[in-house]
Amino acid sequence: MKQTLVRYLPLVLLAVGWEAAARLNIVSSLALPPLSSVAVAWVDLMRDGELINNGTASLYRGGAGLLLSIVIGATLGMAMARWRLLDLFINPLVEIFYPLPKSALIPVTVLWLGFGNGSKILLIFLGCMIPVTIGAYNGARGSDHALIWSARSMGASRLRMMWDVIMPSALPELLNGIRTALALAFILLVSSELIVSQQGFGYLIGYLGSTGAYEGMYAVVLTVAFLGFAADRLYQLLMQWLLRWRE
Repeated sequence: MKQTLVRYLPLVLLAVGWEAAARLNIVSSLALPPLSSVAVAWVDLMRDGELINNGTASLYRGGAGLLLSIVIGATLGMAMARWRLLDLFINPLVEIFYPLPKSALIPVTVLWLGFGNGSKILLIFLGCMIPVTIGAYNGARGSDHALIWSARSMGASRLRMMWDVIMPSALPELLNGIRTALALAFILLVSSELIVSQQGFGYLIGYLGSTGAYEGMYAVVLTVAFLGFAADRLYQLLMQWLLRWRE
């Protein structure tokens, strides 16, 4: 309990400092409303259903895009590590798209799939697939060759060797890549919804900001922040459970 309190003490200090700065007019309340007013606005948004409806749309888009990136990115990364021809063909594409700002793809995905869910899901998929693919590739490349040779000598098929030998070896790097993709999914989701959407967290932030409802805008921003924080903490617990065999 003591460690938990010390760990999250900076958040408590930030909340107290925020409230004090707004109440004492150190910062204009237009730029930074009091945290207590933001909390009241959050309750109002929950009561009206605005936060739940828009949040449901956002989480669906983010979850669908992230799931696709994990399935396809992990498969592609491990396949690249085992088949040299595929590596020679795909690796340059990964290297080109890795430094590209993923938000630059927003107009492209809208042009292809319009303003609906499809463009957001595609954007998140394309952006999150890169770190997942790289994690799976690096993990599979680091597999113990002795274990691979042993599996081959025992007559294991390529599919069986991939599942029983390479996948466990690649799992730590793959999980780290997925963690990066998880954070990136929130960034891309809100960015795309701010620009081209009629529903979602990003749309709600932009709408409330444009109408001067800054307390509500900050409430949505904090909701996204805490959802991302909670998702990362839950994912770390999942990582510990999946990698418990290493201990």
